[in-house]
Amino acid sequence: MIHEELQHLQQLTNRVTKKLEQLAQDKQALETQVDHLQQKLQEKEASLDHFKNQIKISKIVNNIPVENIASAELRNRIDNYIKEIDKIITHLSE
Repeated sequence: MIHEELQHLQQLTNRVTKKLEQLAQDKQALETQVDHLQQKLQEKEASLDHFKNQIKISKIVNNIPVENIASAELRNRIDNYIKEIDKIITHLSE
């Protein structure tokens, strides 16, 4: 009788141990997934900040009064600089 109870307790202990190991593996996988998602979120936030800055710069450029040829030329230069910076950022993020 005691032998059977000890075997039963040993089986329960084995099950609990296996379950704990499985839970530890699941926890590790979830932590890895959370880290990955946090990194992606940071990348998306950085990208969003970049686009917000681009919009601000575009608004500044569009608000430059076009009274003469020099202003139009300045606007075109700034637009070209923005495009070049965007290309560089895209290239660096790859």
